[in-house]
Amino acid sequence: METLVTRYGIARVEGDELAVVDLPYPDLSALLSAGGTLAEVGKAAVMRRLPKNDLDEVAIAPLSPRTTSVWGVGLNYHGKAALTGRPVPTSPILFLKPSSALAGHRDTLVIPTDLTAQFDYEAEVGIVIGRALADVSPSEVLDSVAGIIAANDTTARDVMKATGAPVLAKGFPGCAPLGATVLPWDEIPDPNAIPVASWVDGEQRQSSSTADLIFDVADLVSRLSRYARLEPGDVVLTGTPPGTGQDRNEFLRSGQQVTIAVGGLVPLVNTIS
Repeated sequence: METLVTRYGIARVEGDELAVVDLPYPDLSALLSAGGTLAEVGKAAVMRRLPKNDLDEVAIAPLSPRTTSVWGVGLNYHGKAALTGRPVPTSPILFLKPSSALAGHRDTLVIPTDLTAQFDYEAEVGIVIGRALADVSPSEVLDSVAGIIAANDTTARDVMKATGAPVLAKGFPGCAPLGATVLPWDEIPDPNAIPVASWVDGEQRQSSSTADLIFDVADLVSRLSRYARLEPGDVVLTGTPPGTGQDRNEFLRSGQQVTIAVGGLVPLVNTIS
């Protein structure tokens, strides 16, 4: 049951319809912070129904940019490490994205062309935290995961090379989009093989799954929780597979459309400006 937030309230996807439910929360961050779960969305009474085809027009950000922290990790796919010739890391390369970088489904991503000529896409599985986590073991992590969300961890490769600072290369305002819907963790057919793919103007660029992760979800989130307290509604990105513009030496240009598909979620679509 995919969950989303519309301008009419929290909703669930039911076949070809969006069922807006009777819950007193403005977004999923508020629901999770109040101790709720995505299962409540599946049980709540339906207030109104909308055609699923209207999703692009009615969907708003499912998580609050004011309270959501987004963590990322570099080089977390074996295929990516092999392609680049870099050694497999023994510890995850972690970074925090500024909240001002967050964007939504169908938002236009405005490239600061005075700062970068190598703006790149990165298809990623985002892990939505459901309950607070601090210094937990891998075995404790998954009980506190709410679900997954599609993400595009865009990166200015030339800025990264010049500064060595992920927060600068990945933190441009409104250039880190998250998808429109969240899929509950317990509804994922195989959590160790979540598909992730990207397309640019309809041409497929990436195709892999979390089976290729160097640090799997439980291990990655556990390691991060040793250093930072993760709050309900936070998102942990899990890295990107090979096939990025960096790998192809072909970066994004104005007018192009990037599509990110994660599991069975509604694909995340954004246009570059």
